[in-house]
Amino acid sequence: MTAETMPAEAVQPQDRGAPVIRTIAMPSDTNPAGDIFGGWLMAQMDLAAGNVAARRARGRCATISVEAMTFHHPVFVGDEVSIYAQILKVGRTSIRIHVEVWRRERESETTRKVTEGIFTFVAIGSDRRPRVVPEV
Repeated sequence: MTAETMPAEAVQPQDRGAPVIRTIAMPSDTNPAGDIFGGWLMAQMDLAAGNVAARRARGRCATISVEAMTFHHPVFVGDEVSIYAQILKVGRTSIRIHVEVWRRERESETTRKVTEGIFTFVAIGSDRRPRVVPEV
């Protein structure tokens, strides 16, 4: 099966550039059932979105909300996890970022989107108060 003949969900997005984070799911990241813990995935998503926010804001940012978090499929130990993040909107002091997580099975090229969500960050100044996000 080639990328052209695979179902859309089975091909990692090519239009988003390189992933912000790519890592391997390890045994220490599992829940009691042996699957990768959703909280670990959420933390990886927050790290990726925080990186994008800090680069766009040119400084410190803090997560203020996570919304529309949807888990589509599980992640297993040994899977390669790729996290893509895309800015949806830049406000006066805030940045909304859409984050997608894709998994690749350890011993194949099969990929699948496993979760996605929207993260909102606020730019923080040296006084730890919201600050204006600079123009591009």
